[in-house]
Amino acid sequence: MAKKRIFSGVQPSGNLHIGNYLGAIGKWVELQDKYECIFCVVDYHAITVKQDPEVLKKKIIEIAKLYIAGGIDLKKAIIFQQSDISAHTELAWIMNCVARISDLNKMTQFKDKSGQSRENASVGLFAYPDLMAADILLYNTDAVPVGDDQAQHVELARTLARRFNKQFGEVFRVPELIIRKEGARIMGLD
Repeated sequence: MAKKRIFSGVQPSGNLHIGNYLGAIGKWVELQDKYECIFCVVDYHAITVKQDPEVLKKKIIEIAKLYIAGGIDLKKAIIFQQSDISAHTELAWIMNCVARISDLNKMTQFKDKSGQSRENASVGLFAYPDLMAADILLYNTDAVPVGDDQAQHVELARTLARRFNKQFGEVFRVPELIIRKEGARIMGLD
């Protein structure tokens, strides 16, 4: 019997910290024997807010190194950079057409990240959950290991998959969530 597939990723923005390991990578290491694993450096997600291009390039490499140093076995998992696969943005456009403004207005991370300046926030930040849905659905993902801060976005991916399937026929798997309780909200210690 084939292993079920998981997909997850980390943005190459901000400083790497223990929360990256405890909240994501440590869990992935535990899952790599049980699942077919696809892990991504989600650099398109990072550019939803202002980034220094040179710093971003370095952070992309740092995240990939962190995956490997954290215990991701390249014989058991696929690691890649999101922007290397154009299908992510192509499917994100389709998800934009399936999603409703009301779906995205419910997303708490947009409210948190845009703060008082919602009108000046990028459309990319607003539509970030549609890109995340595309990331997940593109690989016929069975389950998505996420922290509780991203669970709302995976629920949207599930909603969009069902909505698309209802309108166009069965195309996408509706993935389950794997939420890590311990370490789910550990931030940097700096």
